[in-house]
Amino acid sequence: MSDYRYLLFPGRHHVLTQFQASYLREQLATRLTPDAIVIWAVTSANHHTTKRNPVPFHRREAAIERFSVLAEVPSLVIGVVDTPPTEDFAEVTVKAVAASTDERVTPSPADTLVACSTPEVAELYQRLGYEVAGVELESAEKPLRPWDVLLMIAAGNDEWREAAHPATVDVFDRYRLDLQVVACVNDPVVGDDGGLTTTRDYKTYAEAFETAADRKWLQIKDFVRPGRILDIGCATGATLELVDADPRFHESDLIGVEVARHLFAECEHKKAQGVFSNPNVYFYQRNMLGSTVFSPRSIDTTLTLALTHEIWSYADGDRPATVARFAEGLFAHTAPNGVWINSDVCGPSEPDRKVALSLDDSDGANPADPADLTGMTGPAVAEVVGGLSTRARFVQFAQDFRRNANVAFEYSERPDGSFVLRLADAMDFLTRKDYVDNWLSETHEQFCGLTFAQWCDVARAAGFEIDPASKAWRNDWIIDNRIAPVAAITNPLNASPLPWPTTHQLLVARRPTA
Repeated sequence: MSDYRYLLFPGRHHVLTQFQASYLREQLATRLTPDAIVIWAVTSANHHTTKRNPVPFHRREAAIERFSVLAEVPSLVIGVVDTPPTEDFAEVTVKAVAASTDERVTPSPADTLVACSTPEVAELYQRLGYEVAGVELESAEKPLRPWDVLLMIAAGNDEWREAAHPATVDVFDRYRLDLQVVACVNDPVVGDDGGLTTTRDYKTYAEAFETAADRKWLQIKDFVRPGRILDIGCATGATLELVDADPRFHESDLIGVEVARHLFAECEHKKAQGVFSNPNVYFYQRNMLGSTVFSPRSIDTTLTLALTHEIWSYADGDRPATVARFAEGLFAHTAPNGVWINSDVCGPSEPDRKVALSLDDSDGANPADPADLTGMTGPAVAEVVGGLSTRARFVQFAQDFRRNANVAFEYSERPDGSFVLRLADAMDFLTRKDYVDNWLSETHEQFCGLTFAQWCDVARAAGFEIDPASKAWRNDWIIDNRIAPVAAITNPLNASPLPWPTTHQLLVARRPTA
């Protein structure tokens, strides 16, 4: 037996296995001192409801504590917040253990054996001088690793129960964590870390949502019904702040749902800081595409602000079927006489009309071919795209939009340099051309997938009635300041100027009383 006082076991620890129990007992009996302790360094402790981290830390901790009793493994559970990929990961984890215990436990190579089955991570500890035990890697039987068991759960393979330790089975069954794992791991929309795309700059998005909240609230506030008010895609919670400040809703429940981890964290931060005066404010990190989340007929007002084009854009496969399913879910949870308020972009009323699009080529560079932006960082992409002329940016957009949004985006070039294409495609470019800070993310999305009339049809098909106040409208500020100075649309047959089409919608859909 060695003089190791601690066994440091870093990992996400979503699932504990039967093999881990026998392995840890063996290490404690043969390689550590009689009073040794296993230190479970639970990484990504601040993440949950994501592909990489579907189980929240407090549930992981509960399973480890139960494992400790059942397997007779003396344990100390330490949560380690997620960090960007770094060569200092091992050192960060060791320091987190020391900080969490007020330095009463400070692992060092002299008194700590590290248990790790990930070779790249094990090497980081070895560089610091730690001896590393390989856990599953040491076994000739090649037992399932915890992530393998988690994927079995996600696949609906009930044999996971045989490989998992009873502590995990117990906690998963009591809290139905198996359903959460299935929903998160198989989610077609959410990325590994809880974002819609890996290229999205959430700082920029958060600032945009905060800036636009007042304007959007003025547009929708007269249609909001008191009671249970749900904001889907609530971003930073800015709209719910305005609802909270309105005395009409001081007795309402305010519910925010946000799928992006980065934005959800800001909502929780605001609530913790006392931003909301209403005590009945609740935030959930969920994807509303997976299934109906709220009880039937339980929501009085549902807000979807700048959201429905994302439902369309990030649909897995059949986009019309996805938005139909989404609307049906909203109808199911809407109370009689309740309302769904949708404020978002939309396509022009004549999406397939052919137009000639003329673009300025004097306001930037005009390379011979579009750049391959694959693998480039956000700032690098912004520098490349931001330096292009409006005309060259159109060519770049065509390449990236086809690839990222999986749309045809067909056009032809005329001798005068203009492009002939569908009006909807022209507006998809013109309404996004200035979003260089989030270019790769924005080219995943299709603003003009459905017209206002088609969105109304989606609502009606779900069972809603359309309020007469609903309308399509044109954002003239964007036209006058962003589009018209560098672009023009004309009739390709006679070159006559065409008016700019509508760009946005306000859809107020009510569930009938009966």
